[in-house]
Formats: sequence, C-alpha cells, structure tokens
Amino acid sequence: MKMALTINAAHVMVLLVAASLLGASQAKTVVVGGDEKWRSGFNYTEWALQNNPVYINDKLVFKYEAPSESSSAVDLYWMPDFYSYMTCDFSRAKLLADATKLSGEGFTVALDQWRPYYFACGQSDGLYCKRGMKFFAVPWPRWFK
Repeated sequence: MKMALTINAAHVMVLLVAASLLGASQAKTVVVGGDEKWRSGFNYTEWALQNNPVYINDKLVFKYEAPSESSSAVDLYWMPDFYSYMTCDFSRAKLLADATKLSGEGFTVALDQWRPYYFACGQSDGLYCKRGMKFFAVPWPRWFK
C-alpha cells in the first residue's frame, strides 16, 4: 500500500512540474503600445482593451524611439497604487527607466504576480501622465484562459 502511495505522489509531482513548465513556456512578451511603443500622445487604455488579457509570467517591454525636434524624452515609473496612477502623483513612484534604458531593446517588466501593475511617464512634472501616457495591467493565472 505504501508503494502505491509513493508512486501516486511521484506521478502528481511529475504532473505539477510539467504543468508549471508548460505554463512558463506559454509566456509571451508584449511591447506596450505595439508599433507605437511608449510615447506621448498615444491612447494606452484603448490599446490595452484591444490587446488584453495578459497572464502571469508574461513580460511587458516598454520601448521608446529617440526624440525628434517635435518630441521630448520620456521615462517610465512604477506607480505604487491606483490613486497615484489615476492622479499622476509621483511622490511615492519609483523610476524604472529613463529614456536611455527605454531605447533600443527597451525595458522589460516581468508580470510575476497576480496583482495590478501601474506604470506612467513622469516627464514635464507628470503632464505626460495626465495626458494619458500611463498603462496598467492585471495579469491572470494562465489556467484562466
């Protein structure tokens, strides 16, 4: 009887490991804003509605094209909560990347927990954020598909 339990426990362990590997292999990388990337004057809310859902272990890439004469550099902040995100209050925000880290391959954020992730641009004392340069994601467990 003990041997049967050991075999069943071993089978369960193999299934759990296989399921976790399968979930990790299905993770995707998403460039925030798609071809428009991370820039001022783009509607990230509309883009998110068209490109959701995202799942735990997916990666968000924030990319930025170098500024032209008509645009200025941008940055990326992690906003600590919904209120800070909605009001563009950067007093407790954490700078994740400046324009140099956002150029080229971009800056990657792994969505490794089931919780809201809030991001915003803090340029011009939060003016870019107030004009819509902000993005949030709530990744779902992969089994929720």
